[in-house]
Amino acid sequence: MSTDILRIGQSGARAARASIEVTAQNIANASNPDYVRRSLQLEEFVASAIIDYNPSDALSGVRVGAITRPGNEFLTARARDTAADVERAQADIAALRDAELGLEQSGLFRGLVDFEASLTLLESDPTDPALRTGAVESARQLAVTFQSAQAGLSNARDLAQGALEAGTQETNNAARELARINTELTKVRQGSASYSNLLDARDAALRDISAEFSVSVEFDEVGAASVRLVSTPAPSGEAGPVLVDGVAANPLTATIAADGTASFTLDGFDFTPVSGAQAGRVSALSDLRERADTLDAIALSTITRANNAQANGAALDGSPGQPLFSGSDASTMALALTDGEGLALAPLGSPAGSSDTSNLQSLVAAIGADDGPIAATDRLLLALSSRISGLETTREGLSIIANNASAELLNETGVDLDQEAANLIRLQQSFEANSRVMQVATELFDTILGLN
Repeated sequence: MSTDILRIGQSGARAARASIEVTAQNIANASNPDYVRRSLQLEEFVASAIIDYNPSDALSGVRVGAITRPGNEFLTARARDTAADVERAQADIAALRDAELGLEQSGLFRGLVDFEASLTLLESDPTDPALRTGAVESARQLAVTFQSAQAGLSNARDLAQGALEAGTQETNNAARELARINTELTKVRQGSASYSNLLDARDAALRDISAEFSVSVEFDEVGAASVRLVSTPAPSGEAGPVLVDGVAANPLTATIAADGTASFTLDGFDFTPVSGAQAGRVSALSDLRERADTLDAIALSTITRANNAQANGAALDGSPGQPLFSGSDASTMALALTDGEGLALAPLGSPAGSSDTSNLQSLVAAIGADDGPIAATDRLLLALSSRISGLETTREGLSIIANNASAELLNETGVDLDQEAANLIRLQQSFEANSRVMQVATELFDTILGLN
C-alpha cells in the first residue's frame, strides 16, 4: 500500500510541477501580444488488473495530459477584420496628410493672393517701373509656388507608393512564414508545447497579413490556415484570390500605373483590396491623382487667364502684349516675361505710356473670379482638409469597435496575472502536499520493514 501511496504522491508532484511551468510561462508572456494563455489538462489515472478472473480497479494518481490554449474563431476573425478597417483609414489619412502638408508648405494660396495684390497695386500707377518689376517678380514666385505644390503632391504619392510596395513585401514574407508554420503543424504532436507555440506563430502571421489586407481564413483539422484576400472583384463564389493554400504561398505583386494609381495581382487574378492598410493606400493614391489633376487645372487656368490678358493688351511701349507664363501645368509653369515694361495693362492699340488700366482690371477680375484660380485653390485645400477630417472621424469610430473586439478576444485568450498568481500559489501548495505524501509513504515503508 505504501508503494501505491508513493506512486500517487509522485504523480501528483509531477503534475503540479508541470502545471507550475505552464503557469510561469503564462506570467512571463503576459505582455506578449502574440501569446495565448495555456493550461494543462490533468486526468485521474486508474490502474486496472485481473486477479483470479476478478477485475479490480485502483486509483493510482494523476496523469498529465495535453497543453491547451483557448480559441474563439469568431472573436479572432472579428478582431482581425475591425483592425483591418482601422488600418485602412489610418493609411489613407497618413497619405492625405502628407499631401496637405505639401500644399500648405508651398504657400500656393498665399502666392495667388500676393500675385493678385501686386496687380491691384499697379492700378494706382501703371507706369511705375518699381510696381511693374514687383508684379513680374510676384508672377515668377507664383510659378515656382505651383511647381512646389505639385512637388509636394508628388512626394506624398511617392511615400504612399513606397509604403504600398513595402506592405506587399511584408505580406509575401508573412504568407511564406504561414506556409512554413502550416507544414510544421503537420509534424508535431497536438497538445504539446511546440504545437501551442506554432499556433501562436500562426496567429501572429495572420495578424501581419490582415493588417495589410482583409482576409478570409479557414483552418483544417491540425490548425493549418488557408488564406484568401478579400477583394473586389472576387473570383466567382469566393471571398478573393488565394494567398496561402496549406503549405504553399502564392506570390502577391503590386502594380503602379502611369497615373500613380495602384492595383494588385495574386494567383493570376487582378484585384483591389477592400480593407487593410493597402486598401487605404490604394484609395489615397487615387485621391492624390485627382488632387494633382485639379492642381494642374488651376495652373493651366492661371496661365491661360494671364496670357489671354496679355494678348488683349498693350505693353508700356504700345506693342502687343507677350505671354506672361509658359507651360501647361503646375510642374512646367514658368515665367515667360522677363521685363516689367512688357506687362500689357492697357487695352490693345493703346499708345505708349498709356495709363489706361482697363485690361489690367480684367486680369485682376479673372484671377479673383468665383471660377478663378484663387477660389479653385481655396476649394482644393478645403476639400482635402474636409476629406481628412471625415476620415479621422471614421477612424475614431472604427477604433472604438476594434478596441472592443480586441478586449473581448483578450478576455478570452489573454493572461490574467491575478488569476495566474493565485494558480501559482495553489500549485506550489499542491507540490508541497504531494512531496509530504511521498515522505509519509517512505516513512511508512521504512516502519513496516523495521517490524520484520
